Amino acid sequence: MPSLRDIRTRIGSVKNTRQITKAMKMVSAAKLRRAQDAITRARPYATLLEQALARIASRAAAEEKPSHPLLAARPVKRAELVLLTSDRGLAGAFNSNVVRRAQRFLTETSDQYEHVDVAILGRKARDFFRARHMPVRKDYGGVHQLATYAKASELATELSQRFLSGEVDAVFLCYNEFKSAIAQTVVVKQLLPIVTPGAAAAPQGYDFLYEPSRNELLADLVPKHLAIQVWRALLDSAASEHGARMTAMESATTNAEDMIAALTLQYNRARQAYVTKELMEIVSGAEALK
Repeated sequence: MPSLRDIRTRIGSVKNTRQITKAMKMVSAAKLRRAQDAITRARPYATLLEQALARIASRAAAEEKPSHPLLAARPVKRAELVLLTSDRGLAGAFNSNVVRRAQRFLTETSDQYEHVDVAILGRKARDFFRARHMPVRKDYGGVHQLATYAKASELATELSQRFLSGEVDAVFLCYNEFKSAIAQTVVVKQLLPIVTPGAAAAPQGYDFLYEPSRNELLADLVPKHLAIQVWRALLDSAASEHGARMTAMESATTNAEDMIAALTLQYNRARQAYVTKELMEIVSGAEALK
């Protein structure tokens, strides 16, 4: 049975841990609020851009005019999976869920594609693949520290160049899509070739006169749309990370409080037993002197 000093030491250690987890929860909550604001600001622009691109692409397809090469689908022999994880842990199953989904994607497509390259963003994914000696085409280290639209645009440009040069025939993103502070969904979305909702359907309503031309508009809108999709994935991943860490730290704080209560009860019982034992020894000694 542990001594009273051991129990007091353990209670102090758990209290210190509770202070740390509580502080981390508050920090993650503040960061989550900022990440949610960033997603809210980005969504209207991304939605309208996608609608405009879908309308123009559907008109170009209906008139059988040349479209943008990033919209052209071709038989997929080589693909690339871009994996988004965090640089830090203590976020529950945030990173393990993404890695597990990526592994399942690689397994499911092993017979479908000749080869799948893997690119990673985040130290946790790098550590996972390095520990298992699995090949990684490129590690985009430091992107999370400088998660800006400029960085997203650079990443989108590099991926589009690989697609245009024929190095890969399709590019997929695997990341946590933000739903709420307590809900994140791991998704695998096709980034290239770009699939615009409704582009394959027959266009309806009136068309517009495009100046300078429809193809030149596509040449300007498609790279922006691609960069916005990467930017949204980075924002979703960041918000999901803060939400997962906030939830994990809240659970850890609750568990610490329960442990403190249990240890305090154990300490009181041990102290009561110790006092009772001392009293019995005193009474026994007094009876022996009579």
